[in-house]
This record gives sequence, structure tokens and C-alpha cells, in this order.
Amino acid sequence: MEISERVSNIQPSATLALSGKAKAMKAQGIDVLNLSIGQPDFNTPKHIGQAAIKAIESGDVDFYTAAVGIEPLRKAIADKENADHGTNFTADNVVVMNGAKMTLYALGQALFNEGDEVLIPLPYWVTYGEQVKLAGAKPVFVKPAAGRLTVAPEELEAARTPKTKAMILNTPNNPSGAVYTREQLQSIGDWAVEHNVIVIADDIYGKLVYNGTKFVSLLDLSPEIRQQTILVNGMSKTYSMTGWRVGYAIADADVVKGLKTFLSHAAGNMAAVSQYAALAAITGDQSCVEEMRATYEERINTLYPLLNEIPGFKLDVKPAGAFYAFPDVSEAVKLTGFASTDEFVNALLEEAHVAVVPGAAFGMENHVRISYATSMDVLKEAVQRIQAFMANHQK
Repeated sequence: MEISERVSNIQPSATLALSGKAKAMKAQGIDVLNLSIGQPDFNTPKHIGQAAIKAIESGDVDFYTAAVGIEPLRKAIADKENADHGTNFTADNVVVMNGAKMTLYALGQALFNEGDEVLIPLPYWVTYGEQVKLAGAKPVFVKPAAGRLTVAPEELEAARTPKTKAMILNTPNNPSGAVYTREQLQSIGDWAVEHNVIVIADDIYGKLVYNGTKFVSLLDLSPEIRQQTILVNGMSKTYSMTGWRVGYAIADADVVKGLKTFLSHAAGNMAAVSQYAALAAITGDQSCVEEMRATYEERINTLYPLLNEIPGFKLDVKPAGAFYAFPDVSEAVKLTGFASTDEFVNALLEEAHVAVVPGAAFGMENHVRISYATSMDVLKEAVQRIQAFMANHQK
């Protein structure tokens, strides 16, 4: 059977492909250290699972829910965002979906027309561009100035055309761990308002910032910028709920109406049990969030100097958020004689049994993404293996 052009023209997820290969090798009995996937290594906090069990036992999850999510969860999300950002959203501004990934996809379907252009700053999460293409629009990748992993308005303006409808901004950033400052966001937000560019703000890692870094959302800025912004967030990273698949968008009435119409045909509704689990996550004890955040902070503080000690690895600025490091390995590739970063990464997996993701997947060929959402022992062992790999291959 012939596959549609729409699907044929998109690329599989590089992160899932690398993680899948690592898992297959582990299934063969190979001791692979998988630093490729962005998944917290913590179990979902117990009180969240217990709330889900209670909802099952009470029969609350046995039937369809509203396409946009149950009202108590949507209200809790609105209340949470209002408390965090001083906004005045209501449940009517919230749409709950099957994870932040599905939320981004649904927004593309609801907002973009054939030929629209969407600005995506580099480095970018692998899925953004493919979802834009699935909506019939064109992803336009915006490269930051040399030495930076964040874009500025002048770079966005250079990429803007009359067809530019939106941009996707992710802070803290996957894959770099960079966190945009208030001043940076203010200038980008003002630029978006001036040129009527919709900003889809992917704040999924907003609770994971380190070493005194303050997370700032576009929602924290002027009313005009808020009006231009659609928020995307979810439970996966903050509460270690990747398997529960709960994401959401916060937007104005017109966008919510479009999402509701799309979801009524695309999904019906997300799993009711996950919605009750998410409600418990948001309204319950938040100490689990700080415990996980503090653990990630300890990991990056340990990993950062170790990575810089590896020959040819360059990480000038310590990642300030999310749970990724994104070192420049161009010199390491040269030292070992490989033709490309992809070849270097493949050999690292095959020989040293360490899985990382090549930077080309995120729009920056000379880098690799290393996830520190794993134990300290695994991280230290991975660095030792990379050191040995470099010693074995160095010319």
C-alpha cells in the first residue's frame, strides 16, 4: 500500500529512534547507558497514583468526558497558572489533551493554513518542524548568533516574511537547557506584538530550573504579549508522569473553540483516569516537585565539569534548566577521525554502549544532546566510558 505524501514527507523522531535502538541492545543483554531520552527516572509520586485508583474504584472514569477535559481539572490548571503568573484565566481558557506533544499538534491543526510560515528557533525539539509540516505550513528555522543558544528579535526579524503567522518558543529549552531571561522574552514578545506573530510558548520545563535561575514565562509580561501568546504545558516533566499523557493549552476563546472542534473528531477525549491523576498532581502536595528539581540540580552540577574534561567536548555555559546538556563535540569528532557527528554517536553506542542524540536532530550538527534524567552512578559511568572511547580513537 502507498503511504500518503503528508506522512512520507516527515522524519521519524530521532530521540525515540535512538532510545529504541538502545533498548533493543539492552534486550540482547548489552549493558547500554541510555542518555538519549527525555524521560524523568522517578516514579510518579504515590499520591497521584492513589488518586487514580480512587477514581477507578468510584466509577468516575468509566465514561466519556468533555472533549476539552473535565471541568475540575481545567479549573485547577487555570488556578495554577493564575497563581504562577498573575493572570485571570478560567476553565473556559483551558483545553486538556493527550500530552504536550498532542497539544502542539492540535494547535497546528487549529491555527495553520497551507503556506503559512512558523518560526522555530535553533536548537529545537525534534517534533516541532514535523508537526508544522503536518499542518500544511512551512517551518522556518532561526539560527542564533555565534556563541549563543537563544535567539534575539533581530534574528527573528531577518527570517520573517509576509507569510509568517507564528513562532514556537521553548524555555527552558530542549535540547540545550538554556533559559531565556525576562529581558530576552520582553524583547521577543514586543517584536511579536508589533508584527502580529502568534507565540506558542512551550513551558513544559518551567518548574525545572537550577542554581538560582528564575523561570520567566511570556505570560509574566505585558497584557499585549499575553494576548499574543498561547501556553502549552503538561504533567510529564514536572510530576514525572510521562506515561499518563496529560498536556494542556491555555488560549483565548476562538482558539479554544477551534481546538474543541478538532478534538471532537480527532480524539473524543483523553483517558479519564489520567485526568483525575493530573487533578491530584496539581492540587496535592507539591514537595515532590522540589525534591525532583533538587536532584536534577545536583546532577548537572556534577556532570557539567566532567563533560568539559572530555577531550573535544565544549560546554561553555552550564545548562540552567530542563535536564539536558548540549555540548559542542566538533573537536571530539575531529580528534577521533569520524566523518560526522552522526558517525561519532553511532560508534559511541556500538562500542562504548552509551546512547546520546546527535545534534542534527535539533538543527545543530556539531552538538550532541545528553539527558541527565538518570542516576548519578549512570552519569559518572557514562562519562568514564566516553573518556575511554576518546582515548581509544584519538589520532
